[in-house]
Amino acid sequence: MYFAIDILKETLTITIFVMVMMMIIEYINIKSQGVWTSFLKNSTWFQIILSALLGIIPGCLGGFIVVSLYTHRFIRLGALLAALIATFGDEAYILFSLDPVPALFLGIILFFIAIVFGFIIDLFFKQETLKKNIEPNFVIHKEENKIIEANFLKKLKNISFTRTLLIFGIIVYLIAILTGSLGHTHNGHHEITDIFFGRWLNYTYLFISIVALIIILLVNDHFLEEHLWGHVIKHHFIKIFLWTFSAIFVIHLALGYFDLSNWITDNMLIILLVALAIGIIPVSGPHLIFITLFVNGTIPLSILLANSIVQDGHASLPLFAESKKSFVLIKSIKIIIGLAVGLLGFYTNW
Repeated sequence: MYFAIDILKETLTITIFVMVMMMIIEYINIKSQGVWTSFLKNSTWFQIILSALLGIIPGCLGGFIVVSLYTHRFIRLGALLAALIATFGDEAYILFSLDPVPALFLGIILFFIAIVFGFIIDLFFKQETLKKNIEPNFVIHKEENKIIEANFLKKLKNISFTRTLLIFGIIVYLIAILTGSLGHTHNGHHEITDIFFGRWLNYTYLFISIVALIIILLVNDHFLEEHLWGHVIKHHFIKIFLWTFSAIFVIHLALGYFDLSNWITDNMLIILLVALAIGIIPVSGPHLIFITLFVNGTIPLSILLANSIVQDGHASLPLFAESKKSFVLIKSIKIIIGLAVGLLGFYTNW
């Protein structure tokens, strides 16, 4: 019973953290509309660096933007590859919430790998591989010209059910963090390290949640309903909650009742191939198992890095819809890179 409650608490902490981060990034994206494409067409190096930077933004948003730029022929294949190497989907939020130091380290490594191979691939694919121009994958509505409404009191007086529900949810989460009902739990770190990061993470949860609460209070009804509720909560909450709970439950169960750690240690090459194969799946969720295994110390960084190189969350789904040739080409290149990195890690023990 206590086992299930602990897993549920950890799942809620992670899932809500992911939700509030997505809300903030959604807000930043809409507020900065229209600034991405004007610098791109005449600068290959800028395309690649910007795409890699967008890729390392936690979640799939940066990847979606780059894929849309590619399908509209603003960037070339090398820049697309850079973004899809750098990104590892919603799992980035979760790894940051579990253990921020390796999450930051992984992001930095992916960023530099993305830039290097982005330039290499650009040398071999100078011409566009996607010729057609299509309608945008993301639409900015006219209501989004002004996200923040000035009349705050009037908005509260006529507050909607959705806004009330989101405010209530954030406040309950804040109270749970402050009282210790939710928040960072021990992961087996050294005690002093764990205390430091536990406090740091809980302060981070509080700060991010307060920012999200301010956004919920200030934005107009259209942005709240269409983006925060319609896009972030409805599309992501249940999926992330279920995948997180399932992965944590399975790993805890496996480590508790089976000698999984020794089996994985003795079969690391098989685990590498599985990591690469699962990385092909163009969704967030299945890859979470490798993050959980890494945080538990069961697999090395090189396996997680190989999986992260190949996978790209949901970001490649619109690419698959528009150009299956580009999708297969990108995934094939990433499998080769991921395999090389994984084998290097296997033979050099990192």
